[in-house]
Amino acid sequence: MKSPTATLLFFLLSASGFELQRVKTALEDSGIPCDNISQKHSYSAEAVTGYDTGEYDLLVPYSAYQSAYDTCVGIGAINEGEAQILEDDGSAPVNEGVKSVEEQFDEMSGGKRTAIRILSAILFFIIFALVIFGTDAVMNLIKNIFI
Repeated sequence: MKSPTATLLFFLLSASGFELQRVKTALEDSGIPCDNISQKHSYSAEAVTGYDTGEYDLLVPYSAYQSAYDTCVGIGAINEGEAQILEDDGSAPVNEGVKSVEEQFDEMSGGKRTAIRILSAILFFIIFALVIFGTDAVMNLIKNIFI
């Protein structure tokens, strides 16, 4: 009798959610078998949000490791030279020279900040009054048409 040969699986990367599914689909499309094991699973978040937010380690057979690695580099899941999943959390600025509103506000002098806050409050009250008076005018128009 032959004993079943055990295939050694090697760690490729860690991923979660959509990124995990994207990498698995790319590997399966390339004909590379893969499996994942749970690193950290949060059932409560899955029950509330409706999707799995757990961390998983993606494993591939040793014989297919190099082609799996090349596939992941090709789709941008692994940065060349690093075996890490790339995640865009939106913290990196898109344009290096453009300052955010918070940075611009922090650079202002105290008097300028106070003036902007006062003008913002006045503008808010003007818009609020226009909405009230506009609604009142429309209601008077409708009342005059039907009465």
